[in-house]
Amino acid sequence: MGSFSVLPPEARRLEGKVALITGSASGIGASIARLFSKHGAKVVIADMQDELGHSIGKELNPQSTTFVHCDVTKETDVKNAVNHAVSMYGKLDIMYNNAGIAGEAKFNILENTQADFEQGVKVNLVGVFLGIKHAARVMIPNRKGSIITTASAASIVVGGAPHAYASSKHAVHGLTKNTAVELGHFGIRVNCVSPYIVATPLAMKFFKMDDDEASHIYSNLKGEVLKPEDVAEAALFLASDDSKYVSGHILLIDGGFSIHNAGFCMFPQ
Repeated sequence: MGSFSVLPPEARRLEGKVALITGSASGIGASIARLFSKHGAKVVIADMQDELGHSIGKELNPQSTTFVHCDVTKETDVKNAVNHAVSMYGKLDIMYNNAGIAGEAKFNILENTQADFEQGVKVNLVGVFLGIKHAARVMIPNRKGSIITTASAASIVVGGAPHAYASSKHAVHGLTKNTAVELGHFGIRVNCVSPYIVATPLAMKFFKMDDDEASHIYSNLKGEVLKPEDVAEAALFLASDDSKYVSGHILLIDGGFSIHNAGFCMFPQ
């Protein structure tokens, strides 16, 4: 078993809560699943990667972790995942929309096809819409819940991501705020975390960076490198009762990058 049993009950910030996490078979989502489980949550791993998803489930507490196949672009899959969580554990306290794609590494709009653009929007935006919709469906009767989405610093600082990715992540911010206003009347909080580049092998391959080049992207907050676990810690705050009056918030995890004008700075670099 994993590290779920290390923390004493009084230190577990999600004790008794049920969390459904899309895109949690690998990467940031898997880190979130591990941390939520460690803090006492019953976790439903929803992903298209069946083998990896089952593997994460076995790594964590088998008595309080389950896997469900889910393609977030299909409403029937998302609806089934939410129903699965409620059927298994009796409720849904936390919906975490983490599934997303970077798309093709094409930064020239003339090289982008309509199909590429629509696929990015379908996964990154429509998938989030469906997650919020079906989470709200089961949370509204209980008059409480926390809905969180992984957005991106690319929705604040532009020019470093393909057009579909940047556009869809901008839209996620708008959807988060709009639904926070609506669902707040039912005691449901809606927030998102917007991380800067997490230097995973996948991200480095996408941006065609080696280890030395990757070290230069963390230009503002010296001495720190953003890891999946850092995003998970921010997600834990928004999922827990520690953030009980935080809603409609965009939590940037970028080390101050988005407020730093590298072209004009009076401070010593």
